[in-house]
Amino acid sequence: MKVVNYLENEKNINEENEAGDKDHSFIRIKKFHFVMLIFFTVILAAGITTVALAFGEEPAVTVGTDRSEFSKLYSAYDTIKDKFYQDVDTEDLVNGAIDGMFTALDDPYSDYMNQEEASSFNESISSSFEGIGAEIQEKDDSIIVVSPIKGSPAEKAGVKPNDNILTVDGKSLQGMSSSEAVTLIRGKKGTTVSLEIERAGSEDTLKIDIVRDTIPIETVYGELRDDGIAEIQITSFSSDTAQELVDKLNEFKEKGMKGIVLDLRQNPGGLLTQVQEIANLFIPEGELIFQVEHKNGKIEQVASENTNANKLPLVVLIDEGSASASEILAAAVNQSADVPLVGVKSFGKGTVQSAIELSDGSNIKFTTDKWLTPDGRWIHEKGIEPTYKVELPSYAKLTIINPDTKLKLDSNSNEVKTAQEMLNALGYKVENANGYFDESTEEATKEFQEKEKLKVDGVITGDTTLKLMEKLSEKIQKNDTQMKKAIEILNKELKK
Repeated sequence: MKVVNYLENEKNINEENEAGDKDHSFIRIKKFHFVMLIFFTVILAAGITTVALAFGEEPAVTVGTDRSEFSKLYSAYDTIKDKFYQDVDTEDLVNGAIDGMFTALDDPYSDYMNQEEASSFNESISSSFEGIGAEIQEKDDSIIVVSPIKGSPAEKAGVKPNDNILTVDGKSLQGMSSSEAVTLIRGKKGTTVSLEIERAGSEDTLKIDIVRDTIPIETVYGELRDDGIAEIQITSFSSDTAQELVDKLNEFKEKGMKGIVLDLRQNPGGLLTQVQEIANLFIPEGELIFQVEHKNGKIEQVASENTNANKLPLVVLIDEGSASASEILAAAVNQSADVPLVGVKSFGKGTVQSAIELSDGSNIKFTTDKWLTPDGRWIHEKGIEPTYKVELPSYAKLTIINPDTKLKLDSNSNEVKTAQEMLNALGYKVENANGYFDESTEEATKEFQEKEKLKVDGVITGDTTLKLMEKLSEKIQKNDTQMKKAIEILNKELKK
């Protein structure tokens, strides 16, 4: 049995970084002195596998150990192997028994992964993998999207947080663990996977075909505005995230950065060690980052070790897709560095998992502890409330439209209603956005097609559908009310 120990690798990398030129960098990662016996990961992609075990009435063997609680398990194993009407794979039986133990935990974040599933799990926190780029979790026997990765095929195809993935290439995901679902969804670059999705607010299910691609785990994106405010987004916390952020901060500091908006929206979580590294950049030495409550009730406090915390004004953005590790960071800077949070209530995941690799390459991931905010709160299934609650415009919540569907005069469906609301949001007036494709909808469609130099036929399909969704996405980015509020707060701070 091997405990996955990423902490040691990260420590070596950080020591090498510190060995460089210290005089010219704006900010550096400080080496950890907080030792963990088991490396904690805070990852949402976990689930429960349902499995049925048949138990014999009498023990078929004598268990050569004092672990008498396993006698029934051995009896079931031997009964199935000897009396089932077909030959069985003994490895499948053992794997099924382990699966059953994790099912009995009734914890969506604890999971047994076979070799293939374990490989996918390890890829998710490495530099890249091939797939569609969406973080998922098992919830109530369903597979739910936490959030798509920025710039991924899933995001471009219109996959949204809280989408319920019903089928993958026609195969139902009902009752599957998230690890099993990931194995079906991922695949070689260039291949297509078809998802059937159920989305809140839509009566009809959506079919989305996505071409898989290499998903680079570049997790930090940013730009420096002309007024000196840096907009920096962290999309997840993988093995290099802290260093990526340090590099971006140093780059912007040299260009005159005056304030920072740290965007944690749609960030599903990741490695806890990376959160600690990043929190050290913004929280003064000795102030709490988070607390860990162990099974025995003992609480361990984790404090910032940074002696040169960032002094620039900071605002953090959160939303319903901000989960787990991103919630730890948001709560830490808010409570220990008085950093305002802008957006809407976060997801609400307050548990910590450990991943252990078994001898055959399979993996077990299980919840070990609760994490608490610096002030001792457990936000599990509650989320973190922002300092300033700001909703995005209503059109930002519109669902995607299948470009293969033809919406035309006299059509009547939810997709027609969505298209009408998109046209209205873009300034092409539809008299009644009620789902019926009337003459005003046809006229608005023609106006849109003419302006975008598309075939003018009044039918919403193919290129027209794709362009309609593209223009709406551009408008959402330009009218990001949450980002605007964060910048407003920073500008007030800078004028003091």
